[in-house]
Amino acid sequence: MSKVITFGEILMRLSPRGNKKFIQSNVVEFYFGGTELNVGISIANFGGSVKHISCISDDFIGKTAISYIRKFGVSTRHIVKSQRPLGVYFLEVGAVMRPSSISYNRSHSSFSEISPEMVDWKSSLKDGNWFHWTGITPALTEGAYQTLREGLKLAKENGLEISADPTYRSGLWKYGADPKTVLRDLLQYSTIFIGGVNEINEVLGTNYTYSKEDFIAASQQLLQDFPNIKKVFDKIRTSVNSSWHKIRSRMWNGIEYRETEDLDITHIVDRIGTGDAYAAGLIYALQKFNDDYRSMEFACAACALKHTYEGDVNYATVEEVTSILDGNTTGRLTR
Repeated sequence: MSKVITFGEILMRLSPRGNKKFIQSNVVEFYFGGTELNVGISIANFGGSVKHISCISDDFIGKTAISYIRKFGVSTRHIVKSQRPLGVYFLEVGAVMRPSSISYNRSHSSFSEISPEMVDWKSSLKDGNWFHWTGITPALTEGAYQTLREGLKLAKENGLEISADPTYRSGLWKYGADPKTVLRDLLQYSTIFIGGVNEINEVLGTNYTYSKEDFIAASQQLLQDFPNIKKVFDKIRTSVNSSWHKIRSRMWNGIEYRETEDLDITHIVDRIGTGDAYAAGLIYALQKFNDDYRSMEFACAACALKHTYEGDVNYATVEEVTSILDGNTTGRLTR
C-alpha cells in the first residue's frame, strides 16, 4: 500500500446522546472528525499508511485531537498550530421521518487561518503516492483554496495519484470565490473523480439527470474536458426514511459502465462520514485489488458498515468489510 496524504479541517462534533434534540438534553458527547480526516483514519484502519495535514488550535483541545488521530496510526507531523479555536459543529441525530440537523461554528476556526506559507508541501508530500482532496476545503477560505492548490500542483509534478471528491455545499462558499471556477481549477490536477451527476453538473455547468445514460454521458464529457481524469465513481443513496437507506455504486472508467447491487441498511446508527467511508474504501481497494468493480463493492460495504458506528469515522477493518462482501449481513454474534 502506498502512503496516502489527506488535507483538510479537523472539527469537534457535539451531539446529545441518542436521538435527542439539544433542548431535551443537558449532556452531550463529542467526537473528532472532518471530511478528509475521516477518509485518512478509515484507510489507516484498513492497514494503510496515512499522513494528515491541517491547522489546529494550540490548546488542550488541539492536543486532544492530535492524540485521537495518532491512536489510529495517522501521522500528524505536518499539522500546524494556530491561536484560533478548533472548529465545532453541532448535530442532532434524526430518526424515522425526522431528519438530522447540523449547525457549524467554523468561520473563525484555526483552519480558517491557514495559508500557503504555513505548509511545507515538499516535506509533507515526501514518500506520498496518493493525495485525496474534497470540495469542502476550497469552499472555506481563499487561504485554504490556495494552500490546497499548491499541494495539488506539487503532487501532480511528483506523479501522485490524486482523487477528488468535489462535494458542493452552497452554504460554505462565503468568501466571494466562484465554486465552478475553483473546482475546475483544482480538477486539472486530479486523476480519480469520486462524485455523481450533481457534482459533474456543478463543474461543467450542465443539466444531466440521474439516469444511467446521462451518468455515462456526463462522465464522458468530464473525461473529455479533463483528460487527466481516468475514472468516475458514484455512490448512490436511496432513502426510505432517516433510519433506513440503500447504498450502491456505479462507475465509468473510460471503457465500461458497471453498477453494484443495493446494500440494505435497515437501522442507521449514524450516517455522518458515510460518504468519507466510501471514498476511503475505494482508495484502499483500488490500490489493493487493481479491479474497479471489486473496488466499488468494497467501498459500498465499507460505507454501509460506517452507518453502524457512532461518530464521524469508520472503525471497520478489512476483514469486516470482506465479510459483508461474502454475504454475511445478518449480524450474527461472532465467537
